[in-house]
Amino acid sequence: MTLRWSATSPYVRKVMMVAIEAGLDGRLSCRATDPWSADTDLPNDNPLGKVPALTVEDGTVLFDSPVIVEYLAALNPAAGLLPADGPARWAALRFQAVADGICDAAILRRLENNRPDGEKSAGWMERQRKAVARALDVLEAEAATLSATPPDRPTIGTLAVVAALAYLDFRFGHEPWREGRPALAAWFATASDRDSVRRTVPPGA
Repeated sequence: MTLRWSATSPYVRKVMMVAIEAGLDGRLSCRATDPWSADTDLPNDNPLGKVPALTVEDGTVLFDSPVIVEYLAALNPAAGLLPADGPARWAALRFQAVADGICDAAILRRLENNRPDGEKSAGWMERQRKAVARALDVLEAEAATLSATPPDRPTIGTLAVVAALAYLDFRFGHEPWREGRPALAAWFATASDRDSVRRTVPPGA
């Protein structure tokens, strides 16, 4: 399997953590890809021009990250990364949705901030900041549910949340998201103490 890959993408990091936890990382061939390069051939694999994109054994290309991680989880259901049914399954998928939403908003804010002076929208950036803050408040309120997942049995949802919070530390480390969210901060510290997290730290983090 070939993964179109960028070391700083939180979505790629989520996929890599899932692959490691599922024992599938050895089956992945990671192809470094700059989705912003003018001459990238990434649209040949993903018409949306985004990473990650995964080419599986039969040549099918899967995108984006929620589809890829569900595919990987299905290759090794014994790992328990996506519970088969019931409330645990929906909790995992819901946490993934919240986490991916945090990443979406944080990346949009960062891209807007990188625009030339005179083209930036302070209102747009503030809208994305508030979206992240609201999502973090939800995770703080639901930290007990996160903590109910055994540390040695992560799910797609808990790994996605780890990737999202780590991305905030990576790109917005000057903003103290932990303040006022002690339960979430404590959970993150424990959940981050895994090989899959340590092995996927982006350069410069």
